[in-house]
Amino acid sequence: MSLSIVIVSYNARADLVNCLLSLKKNPPSMPHDILVVDNGSEDGSVAAAQRIPGVRTIEMGRNAGFSAANNAGIRETAGELVLLLNSDTLVPPGALDALITRFESAADTGVAGPRLVDAEGRPELSFGRMISPWNEFRQKRRTPEWIARETAREQFVDWVSGACLLVRRDDAVAVGLLDERFFLYTEDVDFCHAIRKKLGRQILFTPAATITHLRGRSRAAMPEASRRLYRASHLAFYEKHRPLYLPLLKLYLRRRGEWP
Repeated sequence: MSLSIVIVSYNARADLVNCLLSLKKNPPSMPHDILVVDNGSEDGSVAAAQRIPGVRTIEMGRNAGFSAANNAGIRETAGELVLLLNSDTLVPPGALDALITRFESAADTGVAGPRLVDAEGRPELSFGRMISPWNEFRQKRRTPEWIARETAREQFVDWVSGACLLVRRDDAVAVGLLDERFFLYTEDVDFCHAIRKKLGRQILFTPAATITHLRGRSRAAMPEASRRLYRASHLAFYEKHRPLYLPLLKLYLRRRGEWP
């Protein structure tokens, strides 16, 4: 058994280097390879990654989107297991081994995701129920206390965050990889949905492994562009999965001045 780690990067050189160094310092015990897929960065990300031993890179030549870049990385690698990992993450000692162990021991699991915490150790809500108006309403109102309690227990969920997502290659291929109509955001929810519905697998969230996620740095650098991309993917998701609610979502976004 081997693992391929795919990291998509876009103008995130400092975070990318820190992520790669954490992987080199705290690697998984199984045979593995690390591939950085660069989405047309202009900050020297590729050259910086290439200076780290054992890291391969491929260049998309443009910002092709998160889903397309991950798909290119999956096709370019060969490990039986694939880990999709954000460039703004840090991997502590033993985290990947713990995630893989739980993934392989839980019956009928198709995807596993770890507990994600910020730089101060505060957990983020990195899993949930299938997106719908009601579930979005509930999720936005979760308190820090609720999040801390729920992320402390292992459970099967509808989706886990694509910031750190473990899947079997055969299953990823069987569902057609990530849907590239989602340029950025909601692709993880859609991918987990496909694994559940098409293959009958379960989605595992486990606090047995914890990954640091320095969330929001790229969005902070490009807030307006990130907002538009989020809304475009949000609309595409409802068009695909919840078409009856799409007119209401469009009306809501127009009234709030958030049309992408």
